[in-house]
Amino acid sequence: MIEQDGYIVISTVQGPYVEAQLKSFLEAYDIPCQLRGESLRVTHAISIDGIGAAEVLVPVDKAERARDLLARVERGELAIKDDADPGEQQ
Repeated sequence: MIEQDGYIVISTVQGPYVEAQLKSFLEAYDIPCQLRGESLRVTHAISIDGIGAAEVLVPVDKAERARDLLARVERGELAIKDDADPGEQQ
């Protein structure tokens, strides 16, 4: 379903940290992102059993790219490798 302002829902997430992380991730790939959800998630920090879930919306013309990126994340293709100990001198 295409939204009125040219954005489409590509995912539904639960919790403010996941929302912020996903929004930042997509924007890092030049994909504008909007979040839409119940006000309870913001005013009362409720996010259990679907209450407080947020829909992630992107422009229709960027939806395929966004879905591809999210699928690559799910497959572990874009995971950050922790090869070096930060306290180690090089």
